Amino acid sequence: MLGATSGDTGAAAISGLLGKPGVNIFILYPDGRVSPLQERQMTCTEETNVYPLCITGSFDDAQAALKEVFGDKEFSESVNLSAVNSINLARILAQCVYFIYAWLQLSESVREKTTFIVPTGNFGNVLAGWLASRMGMKVAGFRVATNRNDILDRFFSSGDYSAGPVAPSLAPSMDIQIASNFERFLYFMLDRNTDKTRAVMAEIKEKKAFSCQDASILSSMSSSSMDDAEIRDTISSVYEQYGYVVDPHTACAFKDLEDLEHCVILATAHPAKFPDVLEDTLGQAFTHPVLEALKELDVIKFPLSPDSDSIKEFIVSKQRPNQE
Repeated sequence: MLGATSGDTGAAAISGLLGKPGVNIFILYPDGRVSPLQERQMTCTEETNVYPLCITGSFDDAQAALKEVFGDKEFSESVNLSAVNSINLARILAQCVYFIYAWLQLSESVREKTTFIVPTGNFGNVLAGWLASRMGMKVAGFRVATNRNDILDRFFSSGDYSAGPVAPSLAPSMDIQIASNFERFLYFMLDRNTDKTRAVMAEIKEKKAFSCQDASILSSMSSSSMDDAEIRDTISSVYEQYGYVVDPHTACAFKDLEDLEHCVILATAHPAKFPDVLEDTLGQAFTHPVLEALKELDVIKFPLSPDSDSIKEFIVSKQRPNQE
């Protein structure tokens, strides 16, 4: 199994495959660009079938290399390679269930008036909700909430999908410029026309940019973004108003709520994964016993260049020992 993560989903994928016989899991992540506790969740498992691959560069670099690996079908078949995380559509379809479950918890009088606000960088979670609405879950809409890496906000607000350098932020799991699931969204919005979708993605790959003025696409979701200062202010204000501690990613969803008649905010990570941000902002420490226990374990990770050849070579090197 091969996946790339910007922080949280890699640990979740690893957790689901810990110690499974006959399965190796390789997770790429950007070295130094996830929180220390997020990294420990991936690198302190003490299982021999887990290979956390820390790469130089950003999550976008890791994801680009991963796609190249899967593009080599001969190699993928030779090692029985499968995808984990939201690059695998099965993960997206499973997430649809969570949206439907949440929607059913609402009173019937507000269901169709509700906007789901989703903090996102790779566009997978919000795509799941949007697909659920295409299946018949009637809602007012979806809002994409981003951090300072605001390419998705710029797209839905102005049609500008131009990628620049990834800027490190207080919400590192959303430090992404090229969202892999955006391609799936475009496919549906372009009437499932594979030629048009392929042309747009080729333009994005070549120019790192795409401009859209199609009102039907741009109006399909709303969006917002927060810089680091706003994230800190929001963590403080939410805590003061509700007594609830939000992590930096969830905080991004609390912008301009007065514009919405009714909303559901999707929380992301446990705030204890970002102790420095929370302590600096709220003046107190927040911990979780599971995360604290990880601090006593050794970190095992494998530095790797973010290119497909290096990844394939590493995967092959770990095949024989597991088969003997």
